[in-house]
Amino acid sequence: MRIGLLTEGGYPYVSGDAGLWCDRLVRGLEQHEFDIYALSRSERQEDEGWVPLPPQVNRVRTAPLWTAEEDAVGYGRRARRRFAECYGELAAALCEGSVVEAPSAPETDRFAGALYGLAELARDEGGLVGALRSEAAVRALERACRAPGALRTAREARVPDLLTVAAHLERALRPLSLDWYEDDGLGAVDLCHAASGGAAALPGLLARHFCDVPLLVTEYGVRLRTHYLTDTESSPAVRALLTAFHGRLAAETYGRAAIVTPGNAHARRWQERCGADRDKLRTVYPGMDASRFADIGESPECADPHALVWVGRVEPAKDLVSLLHAFAEIRKEEPKTRLRIVGTPSGAEGTAYLGHCKVLAAQLFPDEADGPHAVGDNPVSFEEIGGPELPTLADAYAAGAVAVLSSVVEGFPIGLVEAMFCGRATVSTDVGAVVEAIGGTGLVVPPRNPRALAEACVTLLRDTERRERLGAAARARALELFTVEQNITAFHGIYLEIVSRTPVHRVLLDDTGEPLPFAAPAEAHVPGRWTEQGVHVVARGGPGWAVRPPLRPTAPTAVTEGAS
Repeated sequence: MRIGLLTEGGYPYVSGDAGLWCDRLVRGLEQHEFDIYALSRSERQEDEGWVPLPPQVNRVRTAPLWTAEEDAVGYGRRARRRFAECYGELAAALCEGSVVEAPSAPETDRFAGALYGLAELARDEGGLVGALRSEAAVRALERACRAPGALRTAREARVPDLLTVAAHLERALRPLSLDWYEDDGLGAVDLCHAASGGAAALPGLLARHFCDVPLLVTEYGVRLRTHYLTDTESSPAVRALLTAFHGRLAAETYGRAAIVTPGNAHARRWQERCGADRDKLRTVYPGMDASRFADIGESPECADPHALVWVGRVEPAKDLVSLLHAFAEIRKEEPKTRLRIVGTPSGAEGTAYLGHCKVLAAQLFPDEADGPHAVGDNPVSFEEIGGPELPTLADAYAAGAVAVLSSVVEGFPIGLVEAMFCGRATVSTDVGAVVEAIGGTGLVVPPRNPRALAEACVTLLRDTERRERLGAAARARALELFTVEQNITAFHGIYLEIVSRTPVHRVLLDDTGEPLPFAAPAEAHVPGRWTEQGVHVVARGGPGWAVRPPLRPTAPTAVTEGAS
């Protein structure tokens, strides 16, 4: 079949967030054809280029989310009226009801009607960028905020708040102006697979609206949750309106998708709260390459029995401060213990946080030198992968007998699963999908509790047999649930399930030019001997093997009884 893979800031860009699992999926499903529709996040990301693409990728179409030139589309009076009505309805939908719980049916219908109305206007007029940036958009937003029944926080919006919200909506709605929704674009695919919610799913919604193409949505990190956690500095009015927008968009995405695949139960609960139907939800865990950890996982005795290891991206959410305070308690009980922190900082904030942690480590452990003129050996080391001591990621996990995760915010703990592949016992904070990932193969403590973290680490450091038993169980669990093969098999089955219950939307003609009802059965989506008789595709494209000369109806052939 032909898959339209939709991404935002991810595959096929080198620095893409979801690039790795998308690349593994495309390469693992080589029997299918892929068209990639990618939204980029920055000019730097586009300059860095793409990863090498396998031959099953037929085409790649890209569009920037970080910039949009004026489309120079001049609306007539009727078009301006249509825009004012649709945008006003969209703004009114954001100002009504709760912004936390799933929107009610009337609110969802109002938002959806306005969204698709804007998309149809963009298609008819050739673009929407100028209109979304116009003063008319800001005025429509202001009228919705001042209308009776609007949320109290929306009524408090000032002019700077309205301008901020209007600018955000213009960026978020840029996919509406793309020319991807024609019969030779997304209309030619059998299935749209959005690699995340939010902007990546918006082209899939429009392909479903204009071309009736089914939509599959995968979320390993729920975009609405990300918005809650990151948009902390805006005013209450801006937060309320933008949260309402992302909530309404998420509800519409979940409602229109044929199947939604959360990456873990934590994401699934968020999706259900945003209105996703439980019958549509299928948990598919991230697929990870276990082979690079095989040597370490099969040789648990190589670990330093006196070392704790933390591996990850250095940022405040990882709460290394609590880990350092916990390690101070651990050293009182086990003086030989060392802590190896392996990772690189994430952005400027991460760099500053790493510097703060290094200063704290020097303050907590100042007396490690043998004498007043000797250089001390601090029991806490800050390292990066690629050096002589830790050339690979597997070597980082091999450096300690116990892997520690101290986060206060976490989605799916990739680093924890990597430690499980390496056969390491783990001590983790109870955040995100941690408990779901480790099952009963590690110790879990409350977040921001250094004493509990220290006690759990000391317990495993002192009990070699238990540590090895937990490590073996963790490796077995990871190999069962979190491999690339498991992920690819799951998506292959979901693709076939969606297509098998989706009507064939290509028009087939006989020799007189009349449509042939039921001429393309469900099996036509799957290559095989039943596809040898070709059909003439006239409305939308499809896989190359499905395009053949027109099918000519013939008179039924009599079968002689007993003929061999």
